[in-house]
Amino acid sequence: MKAVSILSMRTKRGSPHIWVESIATGRAGFEPGVRFAVERHGNGVLLRVADDGERRVSRKVRGHGIVPVIDINSRNDLAPLDGHESARVVFGDRHIFISPLASELRRRRRLVRLQAHLANGCLETSSVATGGGVLSHALHAGFQDVGLQAISLLSNEIRTDLAEHAMIHNDAFCDQTIMANLPLQELAFDDEVVRRLPEVDIVDLGLPCSGASRAGRTSNKIVLPEQHPAVGHLIAPAIALLAKLNPVACVMENVVAYASSASAAVLRGYLADMGYDVHERVLLGTDWGELEARQRWFLVAVTKGIPFDFDALQPGEYPERRLADVMDDIPLDDPCWSPMQYLKDKEVRDQAAGKGFRMQIYDGSERSISTLTKGIAKRRSTDPFFCHPEDPGLLRLPTVREHARLKGIPEHLVSGLGQTLGHELLGQSIVYRPVRAIACLLGESLLAFKSGIVAPGGRRFRAAA
Repeated sequence: MKAVSILSMRTKRGSPHIWVESIATGRAGFEPGVRFAVERHGNGVLLRVADDGERRVSRKVRGHGIVPVIDINSRNDLAPLDGHESARVVFGDRHIFISPLASELRRRRRLVRLQAHLANGCLETSSVATGGGVLSHALHAGFQDVGLQAISLLSNEIRTDLAEHAMIHNDAFCDQTIMANLPLQELAFDDEVVRRLPEVDIVDLGLPCSGASRAGRTSNKIVLPEQHPAVGHLIAPAIALLAKLNPVACVMENVVAYASSASAAVLRGYLADMGYDVHERVLLGTDWGELEARQRWFLVAVTKGIPFDFDALQPGEYPERRLADVMDDIPLDDPCWSPMQYLKDKEVRDQAAGKGFRMQIYDGSERSISTLTKGIAKRRSTDPFFCHPEDPGLLRLPTVREHARLKGIPEHLVSGLGQTLGHELLGQSIVYRPVRAIACLLGESLLAFKSGIVAPGGRRFRAAA
């Protein structure tokens, strides 16, 4: 290979038209006056220097020199390139190969794969930064709601305790799931491992929010999310792994502030260049009948041509509930009840210092609760507490099972976990029902594509040869 470049495609007189004007043309042996043949080759067109070729290289004066020009306007000769706006040109020794861009070939490949999987009513998925796999579980449930059986082929999670618990208790994962229990940045650039990973239809991306959340920026004394020493850089390996997995669609959830980060901007740009339409929404758990008022940003990237419309995602009608409806029956003399006097004293000091920190105490009559975080087991002053039904001076933390119910998460996903790990798993997960609804909508979009419905601006595809 002597050179490679991108060529703009045009239509002239109703047929595809290419114009190659470059010194690389001469380096490949295509000097002015040289005859060449045009042949279809794989997914593109091969130009080959040949004395008996039907076409001839022309010339153009550029400055004080002569530049060879290849000018072809033919529906027959350029059929593999018809309908494309750009093409890749590889200049070799006495031959030039012109084909669709690698990004377009990848787009075609994933749509061909999708059609084959949908014919069998299944989807293949992967999870990146899995945590306890609640996001994966909700997506699988939503796909199943529309008649699609999802099979997880990869779960990447740095924490061994969360990864192993998910493999045992989370039915989104199975014997076919590759458990990649190592840092994302190690996985993405480990050639020996990555070459063994399969391409999939759906990727769920649960990158940590530690750098983007207000608490994370304050505790780490950073201005930009990307400055977080442990997780600020993870968008780079995440994109590298997405390139390998080549999914039809990607679903990402994070704190609302992540949407305005440089990482999100880079991700949007990459996805657009790789042939995806990017859709974004901010969803509030209580709008979907859950009790936790958790507000989160969602990004759904869908391959161009698939008719996905985020505006079609609307909450339904849900029965009115109160916190008491999901609270455990805790004995009145249980040791979990405590005055938490040190927190009450801290609240007094904070008020005297003009700080806005206040304790959050619930008696069960409320219709919602504020966000329960992964560190709630530490009994911090701003975490939610339940008060004793007879002695309002006594408080307790929500149990792990209550935490799951407040988010609408199936309780078996935290089976056997203690307070610390259980709350960590749940606190860094999701509110369940809106994610399940996203999966339903995405599944319906995939099925619509299967039946021949194409999004505006999209086009039907031909399988790459």
